[in-house]
Amino acid sequence: MAKQQAKHHILIVEDEEDIQQLVSYNLIKAGFHVTCADSGEEALACLEREEIDCILLDLMLPEMSGTEVCFAVRKDETKGRSTIPIIMLTAKGEEEDVVTGLESGADDYIPKPFSPKVLVARVKAVLRRSREQEEDDGEAKRQVIVAAGLEIDKGRHEVRLKGEQLHLTMTEFGILSLLAGKPGWVFTRQQIIDAVRGYDFLVTPRAMDVQIFGLRRKLGEAGEAIETVRGIGYRFKSTWDGGE
Repeated sequence: MAKQQAKHHILIVEDEEDIQQLVSYNLIKAGFHVTCADSGEEALACLEREEIDCILLDLMLPEMSGTEVCFAVRKDETKGRSTIPIIMLTAKGEEEDVVTGLESGADDYIPKPFSPKVLVARVKAVLRRSREQEEDDGEAKRQVIVAAGLEIDKGRHEVRLKGEQLHLTMTEFGILSLLAGKPGWVFTRQQIIDAVRGYDFLVTPRAMDVQIFGLRRKLGEAGEAIETVRGIGYRFKSTWDGGE
């Protein structure tokens, strides 16, 4: 008999009981295993105890905000927690709320009020992209891109800058791999979105700019290799020498 595939484990971090129950019900109905946390502190404690595949994180939480929780997860180097897909639940669909969520390291966002069907679809999409990335990595045979003092190991999903490992989100890693993989090639914002998030993800150009800004900041001096091409998008400079 074939071994049954384990259910994906979703952590819901939401302090409003009605929303927590609504999200839990629909995810369980869709076949997921669900754990709930009422606060950011409880969420981080849960991550210490359990293996989580995806986090649904409310932006507005008491005491420790969703943004602070997101930052904490992205800095956690234990057992690959820093790369857990995070979907931010925002109270408003305003652009600044979206930007705040993405800038803190979220991989996707869903504005409230939301359709339960859309929420389930977005969770499945994030998990599918994560699985496809793992499958691609398995076939990559340690495919490494070396440029501007960076070593981008697509097989291990790791980036090192002058020998030191950087901790990027799944989205940031996808953007860097795409640009550095074709130095000198100009990619439009929409091409980048389509390549690293899939065609089912809706995001504003401003939100993509924030992702690039965050990536450059993490890369430090090497971030200068990512060039803005006015009116078009971005490219990785083919002639950048790493500041040497």
